[in-house]
Amino acid sequence: MIDIPPHNTATEHLWAALGGDPRLIARVSYGGPAWPLAARLPVGELARGTVAVCSLAAAEQAAQHTGGAVPAVYVDDGAVATAFVSERRLLVGGRAPVSFAPLSRFWRTADGWVRTHANYPHHRAALLAALGTDEDGVASVLAGRTALEVEDTVYAAGGLAVALRTPEEWAAHPQGAAVARQPLVSRERLDDVAPRRRSGRLRVLDLTRVIAGPVATRTLALLGADVLRIDPPRLPELPDQHADTGFGKRSATLDLDSPSDRRTFGELLDRADVLVTGYRPGALERFAVDRPGLVIARLSAWGDDGPWAGRRGFDSLVQVATGIAVAEGSADAPGALPAQALDHGTGYLLAAAVLRSLTEQEDSGGTRLVRLALARTAHRLLHGLRAEADAEDTKDAEDADHAPDRWLATTDSPLGRLRYALPPVHYDGAPADWSRPPGRWGADAAAWE
Repeated sequence: MIDIPPHNTATEHLWAALGGDPRLIARVSYGGPAWPLAARLPVGELARGTVAVCSLAAAEQAAQHTGGAVPAVYVDDGAVATAFVSERRLLVGGRAPVSFAPLSRFWRTADGWVRTHANYPHHRAALLAALGTDEDGVASVLAGRTALEVEDTVYAAGGLAVALRTPEEWAAHPQGAAVARQPLVSRERLDDVAPRRRSGRLRVLDLTRVIAGPVATRTLALLGADVLRIDPPRLPELPDQHADTGFGKRSATLDLDSPSDRRTFGELLDRADVLVTGYRPGALERFAVDRPGLVIARLSAWGDDGPWAGRRGFDSLVQVATGIAVAEGSADAPGALPAQALDHGTGYLLAAAVLRSLTEQEDSGGTRLVRLALARTAHRLLHGLRAEADAEDTKDAEDADHAPDRWLATTDSPLGRLRYALPPVHYDGAPADWSRPPGRWGADAAAWE
């Protein structure tokens, strides 16, 4: 059976997907203003549920280390809402961040809509090459083609464009059907080896980009892990995106096609405890990244099975393909979620899956593999999440884009003065903030502290 039984609350649903002890749900309480980001779909339940189970998994880990009871978990809905738009709340030297590039948007086609994603220069170049035009001519070219033709042509050229679908059309699509058969969180024990012997801080090798994966590793850094992010030197991260998700971490570059850099990477991996990847399924297989005794966490856009398993994807595109954009608007006027909730929600769920795997591994050993996907999270948002028991009161609702100072902080950094959203993960005794600000992309040594 792939799906999990229905539960009374989103937190219960998600905790069951993680294999958690249902008795621990009683340790979770909620407060703060009601969900401030309006949506037709249960975005608030997804947000508070993913943060709740991440906090609970962290509390469970803390109890395992101390030998005491699992600490109480408190979820502040205002802090959660603010964190789910952290990339919009960031200020760098007083400057607001750059979010979507001009070519990352909805476009009219001859028979409907497509959404493109061209934030990165190489994706922008691929999009324009596929359409055979410059930036000024995109609208007229797309208006003369069908949405599916654009989707296929742009993807074949290495770009990113997705046709708008209704939830029913996605359910009938081979990839939609494949996602519906997959669990929200895939959890496997690969062998019976002993866990790696940790002499100090948890070591997390971070091979993720954009938002969901970096949110997960940012959360692990909050909880005390030594997180080292590795990127290819020829694919710089977007500066504001890196600043938002780089708290608590270090950033280095390695060219895995270089023998010396590959040796360095292998040495890092040999001493790591956790490996988190955000590349397409199979993209890293030639580098033999799996090691006995690791906790391995793999994140993808579309899941591990189906015709789109090997495709790139982003939150905004998954919303369009799965029918969320129609559910939040209409087929004639597509909408969007009030936050990149698939990214953030999957990120906290991924961190929770790593923490639960570490807890289970310390009890009974074994190399552990967890897999999540943005499309799987989208499926649960469309089908199955229920409201929390006390989530109906909206009298104190506040706009997360104008959050009170109690959910924000400022710090100096190598990037300048930063204003940022505080972490929403909380349990009794949890850190209230990250131990270090983000640094410059690729500026750190590729070595463990």
